[in-house]
Amino acid sequence: MKTDTYARVLLAGPDLNQGSFAELSRRKLSERFGAAVLDHLCDTGAGYEPLWTRVRSCLEAGELPLLLVDLDPLGGSQQLDWLRDRFKTLAGTQAERVFVCAGDAGDVAALAALIQQPDRHLGCVEVPQLPSAHAWSCIPPHQYRVLLCNGPRCTRRGALPLWKLLREELKAAGRLETEDGVHITRTQCQFPCDQGPTLSVYPPGAWYQVRDEADVRRLVQEQFVAGREVAELIMRG
Repeated sequence: MKTDTYARVLLAGPDLNQGSFAELSRRKLSERFGAAVLDHLCDTGAGYEPLWTRVRSCLEAGELPLLLVDLDPLGGSQQLDWLRDRFKTLAGTQAERVFVCAGDAGDVAALAALIQQPDRHLGCVEVPQLPSAHAWSCIPPHQYRVLLCNGPRCTRRGALPLWKLLREELKAAGRLETEDGVHITRTQCQFPCDQGPTLSVYPPGAWYQVRDEADVRRLVQEQFVAGREVAELIMRG
């Protein structure tokens, strides 16, 4: 994709090639920018090497100025600075002609407006000093590791709102990512689907069925605050 300002605009983020999210995003982007935009999508779900390869290709072909739009919904300021720093290294003496910004694949009208506003794009020459250790590179403090299933069947049974409530209840109890608390990870299908939503806790390695808000609140108070298993909620083989 080209604009009056940029010889090349790349769009990068997870879930841009396969799956329902990708199908919807690609359709919206094609309707707004034309089918050719699909050739300038870089899926980062499995890593960033495809993006670096594409950027090197643009640099070698002289497709400058270059704009990268980061579509990662979980990105943030530190990720943008990390991308800028990486681009600075890749571009070398041409770094002043490479730019980065963050966009939303779900709002293509706002995305189109963003691409046309160079004052909202960040250069890759004077990049803020990156911290020596990122929060995402550290193991969160915890006593319990909780895996909450967000597979298709558990999601249909209400796993997503229960996930949000679990975080809220743990935070209110002072047990979210603390030394005596809980680190939560959402997973794909854990099985057994017919007993879900499924939540597993390590230690002790117990598998729980959390059917509603009352189950979540009880689990927080008994398992994670009082430190005892909730026998009535434990799944049986």
